Amino acid sequence: MKYMLIMRATDAAIEASKDMDFNEIINAMGRYNESLIKAGVLLGGEGLAEAEEGFVVDFDSETPLVTDGPYGETKELFNGFWLIQTSTKEEAAEWAKRCPLGPGNKLEVRRVHETEDFDQDNEYVQKEQVWREELGTDRPVAG
Repeated sequence: MKYMLIMRATDAAIEASKDMDFNEIINAMGRYNESLIKAGVLLGGEGLAEAEEGFVVDFDSETPLVTDGPYGETKELFNGFWLIQTSTKEEAAEWAKRCPLGPGNKLEVRRVHETEDFDQDNEYVQKEQVWREELGTDRPVAG
């Protein structure tokens, strides 16, 4: 089963991290990532740039509206993610608990749909498998 670990932080956690040695933060994350790789569960992951560099596309109106960041409250934003593959939900939870995050941080853990979760007779479910083969990957082409 695939799971996405979505990193979220509060304003207090962000402020506290400013007093920490950035190299130690990077090293702690590096050690965590290395353990995921050595265990064979890491499929991917990235840290995200600040919300000021992003934008939101809102589909509430007839014409989608693009709004530059920052947007939303800090607690609504996510700062990075990992994509892991484990045998069970409990194993995913164990990996999430090992993440080197401090107070004010949270990991939202969500199962990622797999092709088998959908109607196999659907044209686009079938195309998805072909696209994955063309890309030489088993990762999804779209979410």
